[in-house]
Amino acid sequence: MSSARVDYIAPWWTYWLHNFPHVNLRFQPVDNSFLPEEENYQQALMFLGCVAAAGLGLNLLGLAVYLSCLCCCRRDEEDQSKKAGSCCVTWSAVAAALLTCIAVGVGFYGNSEANDGVYQLTYSFYNANHTLGGVDSLVSGTMGSMRSGLHLHLARLDEIFATRGDYVQTLRFMQQMADNVIKQLLGLPDWAEAEMDLASVADHTANIEYYRWLSYLLLLIVDLIICLLACLGLAKQSRWLLTTMMVFGVLTLVLSWASLGADLAIAVGTSDFCVAPDRFLLSQTKGVIGTDILHYYLFCNQSLSNPFQQPLTIFQRSLTTMQIQIQGLLQFAVPLFPTAERDLLGVQHLLNSSEASLHQLTALLDCRGLNKDYLDAMVGVCYDGVEGTLYLCLFSSLAACAFTVMLCAIPRAWRQIACKERDYDDIDEEDPFNPRARRVGPQNPNLTNMHSFCSYSSSMGSQSSLHPPAPAVSAAPVSDYTNQNALFGGTPRFENVPLIGRGSPPPSYSPTMRATYLSMTEEQRRQTGNDFQA
Repeated sequence: MSSARVDYIAPWWTYWLHNFPHVNLRFQPVDNSFLPEEENYQQALMFLGCVAAAGLGLNLLGLAVYLSCLCCCRRDEEDQSKKAGSCCVTWSAVAAALLTCIAVGVGFYGNSEANDGVYQLTYSFYNANHTLGGVDSLVSGTMGSMRSGLHLHLARLDEIFATRGDYVQTLRFMQQMADNVIKQLLGLPDWAEAEMDLASVADHTANIEYYRWLSYLLLLIVDLIICLLACLGLAKQSRWLLTTMMVFGVLTLVLSWASLGADLAIAVGTSDFCVAPDRFLLSQTKGVIGTDILHYYLFCNQSLSNPFQQPLTIFQRSLTTMQIQIQGLLQFAVPLFPTAERDLLGVQHLLNSSEASLHQLTALLDCRGLNKDYLDAMVGVCYDGVEGTLYLCLFSSLAACAFTVMLCAIPRAWRQIACKERDYDDIDEEDPFNPRARRVGPQNPNLTNMHSFCSYSSSMGSQSSLHPPAPAVSAAPVSDYTNQNALFGGTPRFENVPLIGRGSPPPSYSPTMRATYLSMTEEQRRQTGNDFQA
């Protein structure tokens, strides 16, 4: 059946998706024919979603293993290792940002293509619904005018022409023609049910598409914002921002895999329909619309005869015969029965309006209008719709990869920031060369003695190469000087070396050293005084 198609050819990607393995939840192969009402076919589409769920599980498991290894296997805190880790984090952030930008661009294009395809589908439905509504309106209007208006005029004319049997016979013949027209119109398919179905399907599809398009638009914007905030957190080295973006990154990763499963199932199901749409439509309209009528509108070939040609021809011939009869009555009966002119003109006007309705009905029932709507709908679904869905699948895959890279880079960056803060906190605040200690020194005078003592100790080693100057004459007794030398290690030259050029502030003693020194000095003075008195 599909090989006879000339105007519609399914695109290659629909055949590619149609050949996907169809397996139900019990891992049994299923026919790939589009049968959405069968449970096995529904399970085959659900199986594709389960495959995406399995991919999500493996992705999260890999991230968990990576984070566990990162926490357990600690690297050395050397400068080269830090530089290598920082470079790795930087390139990972760049790769994640590029993948996210590419994914968002592909997603915007795919979302627009899918929306265009669904819009073309609903537009075709509304056009076909308008056509079928026009056919139903013309048929019901013509039948109503034939049953009520024509019958009323013929009944009055029958009373007027009661004395003329030939005229009464003409009126009865016209009534038979009118009944014949009504019979032919009743033989046409009842399009009211199909009109209601198309309208409801179009409205329902438009509502679903609006929310789908809006959901993907929000998802694209959220992906871009999360990526930008993650890059900002890496640049600012903000741990709380990186932690927040890691949580949102996990949620977005789950949404990406979920959208991938849904899009893949929709793409495969739609491709199954696009490969053989005639088969599905014939199965759905069986018993409602004749097979010859459906073939006429689906194929619209010159070799196919119009199934409405015979009733429309009978309709046209009946109207022509009735108009000839009315012309004869207007010509011969009006001079004899002037009161019949009004009803005869009313019948003539009714027949003229019925003929106009016949021409409109013939145009609406022609296959070219509905076939064009059908082809537009198929092109919208199978070309733009499936293509856009494939791009959305690509977007979900790229987004999943991008956020996986981002989730791998954020813990490393978070750890490097923590190491930097720990190294900064481990710096000795009592070190005189620590800039932080210089800032704290004026505010904490209790640390002054300790800093000076350290400086003094360091200056002792730095001045080992100095030659002591000539000893100066001291007024202090020799024993006092000797005791001072013993206190400072027996090296008198450190007391005689000038303070200028030492490179450090003058020594300051701790309270213990000061008390020891004063006690020894006082004892020496007492001994000296006793010797002097003696």
